[in-house]
Amino acid sequence: MRLPAPLSRNNPKAYKNQYGHVLVIAGSRNMLGAAALCGLSAMRAGAGLATLAVPQSLNAALQKKISPVLMTWPLKETSAGSFALSAYGQLKNRLKEFDAILIGPGLSQHPATQKFVLKVITSARQPLVVDADALTALTGNLKLLTKTPTAKVLTPHPGEMSRLTGVRKEEIEKDRKNTAQRFARRYHCVLLLKGYRTVVAGPNGKNYINKTGNAGMATAGSGDVLAGIITALLGQGLTAFAAAKYGAHLHGKAGDLAARRKSKTGMIATDIIDNIPNIIKKDR
Repeated sequence: MRLPAPLSRNNPKAYKNQYGHVLVIAGSRNMLGAAALCGLSAMRAGAGLATLAVPQSLNAALQKKISPVLMTWPLKETSAGSFALSAYGQLKNRLKEFDAILIGPGLSQHPATQKFVLKVITSARQPLVVDADALTALTGNLKLLTKTPTAKVLTPHPGEMSRLTGVRKEEIEKDRKNTAQRFARRYHCVLLLKGYRTVVAGPNGKNYINKTGNAGMATAGSGDVLAGIITALLGQGLTAFAAAKYGAHLHGKAGDLAARRKSKTGMIATDIIDNIPNIIKKDR
């Protein structure tokens, strides 16, 4: 699959702001790595700028963990080291600075954090990727997805899809394509259902079945890498469906190359990130 034009960087007069400033809202006391993986994968997938918003007490630790190409933004936190509801007050006045937003990886399911997530989802006007713990916040609140015209990409694995819909995981796996299509139409979003042959479904009936990837990608942080890639593509101007489609393809191909170099057993999420540039170079 030929990758989209924004990844080619053919304009010699280009500057970083042309390729999107993405905001990653991720991490909590025990899950700081999720933020780092999302941010770095977004940069490797072509984002011009990436800012990681994290609970304030974790900011110094995150700066030691991440690449110097990433910026951080400490926000108010709960006593458990997750985002406080009051963090939304810090966030809302700056949201317009960003071209795409990712929310969810490693956030925790603290009640205040879950309320914070819902505030972001219902107020953001930029394309939005909703992943991991942010999907949990939407459980029982799915009608909020239709409250704004903001482009939204949801990225559940089958277990998360089961919680969102109330349908047993086994039933979802029997009918992955139709399950994803029904959800996307009903809630006016793009639904990326992870797993073997990842399904991407759009609200207008479009669908894509991804054929890249391998069992070695069943490793901690792989989903964070995918979420970061999709967010970067949104920030570069791709539609929600195209970003999810190309994101799944690019993620899987980077994982296939990592498996050849490291083995399916030995590869880890950062190996996928390391191979993103190699796949972009081959497929552009």
